[in-house]
Amino acid sequence: MHAVRLHAYGPAENLTYEQVEDPAPGPGQVRIAVAAAGVHLLDTALREGMKGPAPEPAPLPTVPGREVAGVVEALGEGTPDSWLGKRVVAHLGFAPGGYAELAVTDAGRLHEIPANLDPAQAVAMIGTGRTALGILQFAEPGPDTVAVVPAAAGGIGTLLVQYARNAGATVVGLAGGPGKTALVAANGADLAVDYKDPAWPDKVRAFLGGRTADVVFDGVGGDVARKAIALLGPRGRHIVFGWSAEGLGDAQGLFVEGVSESVLGPVMLEKAGGLRALETRALTEAAEGRLTPAVHRFPLAEAAAAHRALQTRGTTGKVVLEP
Repeated sequence: MHAVRLHAYGPAENLTYEQVEDPAPGPGQVRIAVAAAGVHLLDTALREGMKGPAPEPAPLPTVPGREVAGVVEALGEGTPDSWLGKRVVAHLGFAPGGYAELAVTDAGRLHEIPANLDPAQAVAMIGTGRTALGILQFAEPGPDTVAVVPAAAGGIGTLLVQYARNAGATVVGLAGGPGKTALVAANGADLAVDYKDPAWPDKVRAFLGGRTADVVFDGVGGDVARKAIALLGPRGRHIVFGWSAEGLGDAQGLFVEGVSESVLGPVMLEKAGGLRALETRALTEAAEGRLTPAVHRFPLAEAAAAHRALQTRGTTGKVVLEP
């Protein structure tokens, strides 16, 4: 099979498209003919040598990627025959191996892909979708809510905008550049604003006409987050789930006592009933048409280009590799 391998930590160019041996499914496992593999911002940090989120980084060389969708084409010992030939999607957990034509995972991680979703959409929901729904547990929007969504053209931001609009909230979506703001507006935001414009907070205040924001769903951090926090009213909430503008480092300076709340980690999972519950709900929301993930597709052989585009904010929606 063909796969993308990392032989040394460093720049995106270190990702190489190679011919490697086919993986064999072990007991209780399946082998998937991959039709779509998810790319996450965390993948770029791991490529550069960051340790985590696993207890130890995978030994090199490694095939990155932890989200795949496709068709089950082989079974390990003891795996139910009913999985063979099914369209499935899975998050691989700490085990890498997604950037490939074939991937192996435990049968217990599989979800059957709903008939009306393609593999790339299913990959988007198994990772980005479950995260978006996990975030929303902490600040459920309603008709009286004013929600501000930085990075509203991204994978999570797209879904947060849709969910909040479905709930009747007033949604302000922030994105970088006219192309992305046009996408945010088309996605249903009441106001789409270019955060590269220094006057963007004034535009938001003028639109709100004296109202203040109730919640900021922040996966960006940096100056955008600081200005967005200033839009919050007295009981407003700053829900933090990432800080892409400041890298994956310390975001402590963005936290405001009594306002900011980080929602990543075990608390999110405990509240949701575990990862699988979030994954199932995310796939159902997409299958029933309430959420539509945005997908930015790259050929598998162009994984390095996908990483560069993601790191330079040259993508919209969930980044997916397709063999």
